[in-house]
Amino acid sequence: MVNPQNEEFDDGWLDLNRDANAGGAWMGGGLALIVAIIYAIQLCSLDRDREHFPQTFRIADAIAAGARAFLYREYIFLVGFSVVIGLVLLGLPGLGWRPMVSYWFGAILSAASGYIGMTVATYSNVLTTLACEPNEPGQAGDLNAGLRVAFKSGAVMALSVVSSALIGIAILYVAFEDEDKSGQDRKEIWEHIAAFAFGGSSVALFARVGGGIYTKAADVGADLVGKVEEDLPEDSPDNPATIADNVGDNVGDVAGMGADLFESYAGSIIAAATLGVERFGNAGIAFPFWLAGFGSIASIIGTMLVRTARKVEKQGDKKSKLEAGTQVLNSLLWSIRFAIITSSLLVLGLSWVALGLTFGVNHKESWRLFLTVLTGIICGNAIGFATEYATSYTDSPTVSIAEKSYTGPATVIIQGLGVGMLSTVPPVLFVVIAILCAVSLTGVYGIAVCAVAMLSTLGVTLATDAFGPVADNAGGIAEMSEEVDDATRDTTDSLDALGNTTAATGKGFAIGSAVLTALALLNAFADAVNLNSVNILDDVVLPGIVLGAALPFVFAALTMLSVGSAAEAIMYECRSQLNDKYFRGTELDSQKCVDICTTESVKEMVIPGVLSIFVPVVVGIMVGPKMLLGLLAGAILSGVLLAGVM
Repeated sequence: MVNPQNEEFDDGWLDLNRDANAGGAWMGGGLALIVAIIYAIQLCSLDRDREHFPQTFRIADAIAAGARAFLYREYIFLVGFSVVIGLVLLGLPGLGWRPMVSYWFGAILSAASGYIGMTVATYSNVLTTLACEPNEPGQAGDLNAGLRVAFKSGAVMALSVVSSALIGIAILYVAFEDEDKSGQDRKEIWEHIAAFAFGGSSVALFARVGGGIYTKAADVGADLVGKVEEDLPEDSPDNPATIADNVGDNVGDVAGMGADLFESYAGSIIAAATLGVERFGNAGIAFPFWLAGFGSIASIIGTMLVRTARKVEKQGDKKSKLEAGTQVLNSLLWSIRFAIITSSLLVLGLSWVALGLTFGVNHKESWRLFLTVLTGIICGNAIGFATEYATSYTDSPTVSIAEKSYTGPATVIIQGLGVGMLSTVPPVLFVVIAILCAVSLTGVYGIAVCAVAMLSTLGVTLATDAFGPVADNAGGIAEMSEEVDDATRDTTDSLDALGNTTAATGKGFAIGSAVLTALALLNAFADAVNLNSVNILDDVVLPGIVLGAALPFVFAALTMLSVGSAAEAIMYECRSQLNDKYFRGTELDSQKCVDICTTESVKEMVIPGVLSIFVPVVVGIMVGPKMLLGLLAGAILSGVLLAGVM
C-alpha cells in the first residue's frame, strides 16, 4: 500500500494537494474559455449585411435551421439514452452515485461542445463568404480575410472542447478527491471519474454515426442526381439536395468531431491520472493536468498564427491556373503547419515547467517523462504529416489515383483502395514506435502521458479540422447566391481544398490519440480486474480478440448500409422534384430533403450505436473479464486500420 501523499515523488515547486493538482486544468481551461468567448464576440461583431445580400442570408439561414433541426432530434434520443445508462450505473453493485453523476456531466458537456461548434459554424459560413468578396469588381477575393473568419470559427469550437473537458474533470476531481485515503482508494475515485469520458463517448458515438449518415447520404444523393444524372455543377441552386448537403457538413464534420475529440481528450487525462495516482501519488495526478493546461495556452497562441498573404489568381491557361492553385494550397498548408509546429514546440518547452511544478526538475523520473512527452508530440505531428501527404491533391498518392481516370472508373477504384490501404502503414508504425518508447521510459503510465502530449495542442489541431466545413459551406453559399462576385467562389474553393486536406489531418490525430488513450484505459481496466498478465492463447482471450476484430467491420457495414438507404430516399425525392419542375413548373423544396436526411439518419444511428455499447457489456457479464479484454484489444487493432483506410 502506497502512502496517500507519495512524498517520494512530491519534489516539485508546488506544494501538491487537491487544489494544486487541478491548478493546470483551471488555468488552461479558463484561458481557453475566455479566448473562445473573445473569438465568438469578434465573429458576432462582423457586419451581417442582410440588406445588400438578402438571398445569401436566406441560404445561410436554411442551412442553420436544418442543422438545428437535426441536432434537436438527435439530442432528444440522447437525453433518454443517457438517463437510462446513468441509472444503470447507479444500480450496479459497488459503484454508488459518483459514476452516474460523472457520466451525465460528461454527456452534457460533450453534447454542448458539439452544439457550440455547429452553432458557430452555421453562423460563420456566410461571414466567410462575404469576407472572401473582392474589394473592387475584377479583383481577386480576399483569401486571408476568409481564412481568418473560417479558422476563428473553428477555434471557438476547439477551445470550447478543451475548456469544457479540463474544467469538467477538475470539478469532478475536486468534488470527489479525499487525500486522506490510500493510493488504491484514490485510484477508485479516478475509476469513477472515468464515467465522465464514457458519457462523452456515448454522445460522440451517436453524434458521429448520426451525423456521418446524414452528411454522406446527402452528399451521395445530391451528387448522383445533380452532378451525374442532371449535369448540374457542385452546390447548384437547381439541386434540391444542396441545402441538405451543406447541413451535413456541419452536423457530421463539426458537431460529430467536437464530441468525438472531447471524449479522446478527456479520456487521455483521466487514464493518465488513474494510472499515475497509485504509482506517483499527487505528482501522477497533477502532471497530466498541468501538461494539458499548458497545451491549451500553446494552442491559443497557435490559433493566432494562421494567416496568408497569397491571392487567388485565375488568369492564364489551364496549366498556369493549376500551378497557381497549387502554390496557394501549399501556402495555406504551410500556414497551418507553422501554427501546429509552433504550438508543439511551445508545449515541449512548457512540459518542462509542468515537470518542475509537479515532480521537480531534478527528479529521476522527470527526464523520462519529458522524453515521453517528446515522443507523443513527434508521433502526433508525424501522423498529421503522413495523413496530409496521403490526401493532398498536390502529392503523389492522390495524383496517382487521378491519373488512373484515363483508363476508366475501375482502375480508379483499384488504385484508390490500394493507396488507402498503404496509407495506414505510416501512422500505425508511428503509434507502435511511440508505444514502445513510452513503455520503455515510464511504463503504461507513459502511454497515457504520450496520449495527453499528442492531444495537448487540440485547441489548434481541432480548429484546422473544424474550419473545413465552414469553408465548404461558404463555397456552397457563393455558388447558390447570385449576389456575390465570381471571384468569391474561386477564393472559397481554395479554402475548401485546404479544409479537405486538414480534415484528413485532424482525423489522423484523432485516430492516433484514440489508440493511445484506448490502450491506456485498457491497462487501467486490466489492473482494476486484477488481470496483470494474460495468455493470448487462453481459451477465452483469443476468441475475444477475433470477435473484437470483427466488431469494427460490423459497425462500418451497418453505417454504410444506412447511408445507402438514406441516399436512395434522397435520390428518389430529388428525381421527383426535378421532374415536377421540368414538366409542371413547380418550385423546388429543399426542406423535404433536409427532413428526409434528418429522419433517416436519426433512425439508422440507433442499431450501430447500441450494438457498440452493449456487446462488450454482454461479453463481460456472460464470459468474464478475460474475454472482454481480448474483445477490446481486437476492436482497437482492427478499428485503427479500418479507420485509416476509410
